[in-house]
Amino acid sequence: MSMLSRRQALVGVGLLAAPALAQEAPWPNRPVTILVPWGPGGSTDAFARVLAQRLSSDLGQTVLVENRVGANGTIGLAHAARQKPDGYTVVVAPNSTYAIAPWIYNLGFDVAQAFDGVGLLMSMPIFMMVGRQSPAKSLADFVAMAKQPNQNLTFANPGTGSTTHMAYEMLGRQGGFAVADIGYRGGGPAIQAVVAGEANLLFMPASAVMGLLASGDLRPLGVATAQRSPLTPAVPTIAEQGYPGFEVVEHIAMLAPSGTPKPILEKLNTAARQAMNTPEMKPKWDQMVVTPEDMPLDRWPAYLAAESGKWQTFVKTLNIKVQ
Repeated sequence: MSMLSRRQALVGVGLLAAPALAQEAPWPNRPVTILVPWGPGGSTDAFARVLAQRLSSDLGQTVLVENRVGANGTIGLAHAARQKPDGYTVVVAPNSTYAIAPWIYNLGFDVAQAFDGVGLLMSMPIFMMVGRQSPAKSLADFVAMAKQPNQNLTFANPGTGSTTHMAYEMLGRQGGFAVADIGYRGGGPAIQAVVAGEANLLFMPASAVMGLLASGDLRPLGVATAQRSPLTPAVPTIAEQGYPGFEVVEHIAMLAPSGTPKPILEKLNTAARQAMNTPEMKPKWDQMVVTPEDMPLDRWPAYLAAESGKWQTFVKTLNIKVQ
C-alpha cells in the first residue's frame, strides 16, 4: 500500500470512529426529560417537579418535566414507550397508570416488556374529601346522604382506573352506595370542581391537596391508609370507620424505555434513591406527605408483577370499564 493510500485509510478510520466516540460521552451530557402522563396540578405532577429540581442538581444537567395527558395516563405512557432508550426520556407515573390501566385500556403493549423499571420512588396516602360547603362532617354523614332516594351527588373522577377512582369504587361497594361519576382530565380539574361546589366527592393523594386541607377549602372525611397519617392525626382512617381492611395507596415509580443501557439505569436508580432518601429532602417529602422508597434496580420486576396482579383481580371483580 502506498504512503498516500495508508494515510487515506487512517483518515477514513478516524472519520468512522468519531461518531462512536461522540456517542460514548458520559451520560447525561444534555437535558433529561421526565414525562408525566397526568396534568399540571395533580399529585404526580407536583411530586415530579420537586424531584426534577433535585435530580438537576445531582446529575449536573437540567431535568425538565413534560405533561402528556389523557386516558388515565396511558397516552403519556405510550408516548414514553416510543422514545429512544438512551436515558434522556423517562416517565414518572403512578401505579394507576402502569399497574391498573393495562387491565382497563387497550394499550397495545405490555408494560413489563415496553419499559425497564428504574424503581418505585414513593408512596403517599389518599384522602376522601368534600368541599367546605358540604353538609357532610364525617364519612358516615356522606354515606347517609348518598343512600337518600333521588340524591344528586357526584364524584369527581380524575381518570377511569386511577387509584382515586379505585378507592371510590371500593368504598361504594363496601358501603352499598353509588353517586354519579363525573370524569375530569386529571387531578387538578377534579380538585377545582369540588372546591367550587360543582362536584361533591373527591379522593386524591395528599401532595395535591394539603394546602386546601389546611385552608379548609377541602374537608377530609377519612384517609385510605391502614394507619392514620402523622401529618393529619385527627383524620380517621376509612378502615376504622366501619370498613375493615380498606386500604388504597398511591405509588409513584420511574420507568425508562426498554433497552436503556444498564449503566444508565443504575445511575438513574442511584440518583433517584438519593433524592428520595437524603436528609435535606426530608422536609419537602414530609410537607407532601410522601413516604420515600429505596428500591434497588433488581427488585422492580417482582414488584411490578405483584402490583399489577393485585389490581387485575380487583378490576375484573368489579367489572370496571372505560365509560
